[in-house]
Amino acid sequence: MLLAASLAGFLTGAGLLIVIGAQNAFVLRQGLQRRHVGLVVAVCALSDIVLILCGVAGVGALVHTWPELLQALRFAAAAFIGWYGLMAARRAWLGTSSLVPDSEDGNSRRRVLLAALAFTFLNPHVYLDTMVLVGSVSTGYPGIAQWAFGLGACAASVAWFATLGFGARLLQPVFRNPRAWRALDGGIAVVMLALCVLLLSGVK
Repeated sequence: MLLAASLAGFLTGAGLLIVIGAQNAFVLRQGLQRRHVGLVVAVCALSDIVLILCGVAGVGALVHTWPELLQALRFAAAAFIGWYGLMAARRAWLGTSSLVPDSEDGNSRRRVLLAALAFTFLNPHVYLDTMVLVGSVSTGYPGIAQWAFGLGACAASVAWFATLGFGARLLQPVFRNPRAWRALDGGIAVVMLALCVLLLSGVK
């Protein structure tokens, strides 16, 4: 029973995570440049774990009582993602990306940390996916099996972000070609700007 619940949680978590989105695009880009990859993976995975466990504990029900908060997050996320999309479009146009990270100053790690947190917690959908959806599905399992389901979803998050971040280096031979970087940045720009429009239009 516990194994089945854990597997169901893992598959549910994987289904929610393995989609084209702002957070995944950010993690992939950091992984390709090998820039603070461990920090990014840890922040994204630990954030998901906290939200998933809160959902299993029943905190997700509170999300529905604060629609104003989700609305505020929607506009903040649209502004941040829109800005990031424009920066990606600029990189694609100028062809300024490469496997060699830009010269880093003392605030580089801090900027990456803040970006990872923003991509996670400014997205209103992350609360609906982790706290509400995973939390709701977990209630179908009795007793400790409910927590086994949640831990399975947590394991999916850790596995996905670790694979995406650290596995990105396998694509480095492809991204030695500047055209590949321009294509990636162009794709990121399209995804980010599309998400910005969807957030502003209120599409969930």
